[in-house]
Amino acid sequence: MKKKRTMFNSAALVSIGVVAGALAFSNLDFSFNAKDGGIFTVANHANTSVAAESLRNHPIRTLADFNDAFVRIAESATSSVVTVYTEKAVERRVMTPFDFFGKSFGEMFDFPFSDKPNARKQVIHGLGSGVIVSHDGYILTNNHVIDKADSISVMTADNRKFTATIIGKDPRTDLAVLKIDAKGLKPIAIGDSDKLRVGEWVIAIGSPLGENLARTVTQGIVSAKGRVNVGLADYENFIQTDAAINPGNSGGPLVNIGGELVGINTAIASRTGGFDGIGFAVPSNMAYRVYTSLVKYGKVVRGYLGVTIQDIDDKIAKGLKMTRPEGVLVGTVMKGSPASKAGLKTGDVILEFAGKKVNSSAELRNVVASKAPGSTEPVIIIRDGAKRKLDVKLQSLPDNKSVAQQEPQSPAANALLGFAVVPLNDAMAERFNLNPSAGRIVVSGVSRSSQAFRAGLRPGDLIVSVDRKPVESVAEFNAITAKKKAGDLLFLLVERGSSRMYLAFNL
Repeated sequence: MKKKRTMFNSAALVSIGVVAGALAFSNLDFSFNAKDGGIFTVANHANTSVAAESLRNHPIRTLADFNDAFVRIAESATSSVVTVYTEKAVERRVMTPFDFFGKSFGEMFDFPFSDKPNARKQVIHGLGSGVIVSHDGYILTNNHVIDKADSISVMTADNRKFTATIIGKDPRTDLAVLKIDAKGLKPIAIGDSDKLRVGEWVIAIGSPLGENLARTVTQGIVSAKGRVNVGLADYENFIQTDAAINPGNSGGPLVNIGGELVGINTAIASRTGGFDGIGFAVPSNMAYRVYTSLVKYGKVVRGYLGVTIQDIDDKIAKGLKMTRPEGVLVGTVMKGSPASKAGLKTGDVILEFAGKKVNSSAELRNVVASKAPGSTEPVIIIRDGAKRKLDVKLQSLPDNKSVAQQEPQSPAANALLGFAVVPLNDAMAERFNLNPSAGRIVVSGVSRSSQAFRAGLRPGDLIVSVDRKPVESVAEFNAITAKKKAGDLLFLLVERGSSRMYLAFNL
């Protein structure tokens, strides 16, 4: 695979490398800016739980026993690992001595029949890994391993090669399910990734760098759990490990000491593009839910709440008069959504969902998505300083959701606030592509050097409230902000497109 690198948004500026193989063609572009796991009961295959417990409880009396334990784990899991081969035909232009400035003679002089001069078809080969999860030939792998492939084949541990068909793909978790028609397969035991602990030993198996290194086994520990905002997928809950993962490991299993699948190896964080001790795997509970949904429905069915949410930092917590940051803040409540029917409102703080505490937007998104549409779940919120319990009946997540975004405009800002507001008249509505309505004020400009800009305020945003007080005119806005001085906290509720969000910053 031809791998692209993007920058890790941190002090180290680490690059992300997708571990799909040096020759694969899927040209992914991942960035650390800013994408289903959680509560799900995993059922093992018949008799595999007994085998897993036997491995897990293998007695260690000598160094030889310790060595033998890892050999047993590797032998147990390796027979379930496959190498995934992909092919895609592309057209490549062939340069000739008669080309001028990158164009053919026919193109330069607008000759007929010169639409695709000197174009030749070329087959690009890709390589990745996968793991057998059923006796009848279902295989879990990464979506980016097989995405856009014209043909897919699989090599099993006993060197049998089969043509594979795609059962389903889920780009939102970067997972896919393949199917081969084969007998004598050994599916891996599927473990419960929720029970994983940081510091546990794990083993990664795959085909790093090429097919000659198929079913390479590396060992490490679980470095962290619940990694989000990595920028690889919409739904992220990654297991971080220092087991050596390299290009070609994508789609291969991460295995615990019981020989059970606890993750699907997906990506690495690296300064060089090679192994740097930071690998990411999709948890087995998330992968198993995606697998069963794709097999049953041909797509992943997820729960839908119908709100926009944001994390709570110190400033927002202060604006909400909370003693400390906790929970997730509700912005927009969609009309007719499960959240609206349950009574959720803008400004509510969600502390728990379905009995699980949530402290980030990613956590809440993952928990909601893991629930079946039609299920009724309890929600614990804070509203006006008091705790409340609501029951929400989830719907199915719509296939497409969009939120309108406005591009920054040239600022014309108040010096202290860092931005300016005006009534939403016809001219301003046309400028920002908004619907003109009475009693609305709009941000006309934001200074790029201001705290308001850093907090996310943009021209075209509609001001709904200031310091939790509704404002319907510039006079009302000025009456509140006139009392502000440098260093004071400004707490805004703004509307952008179909979404509402809170912004808090010091002047």
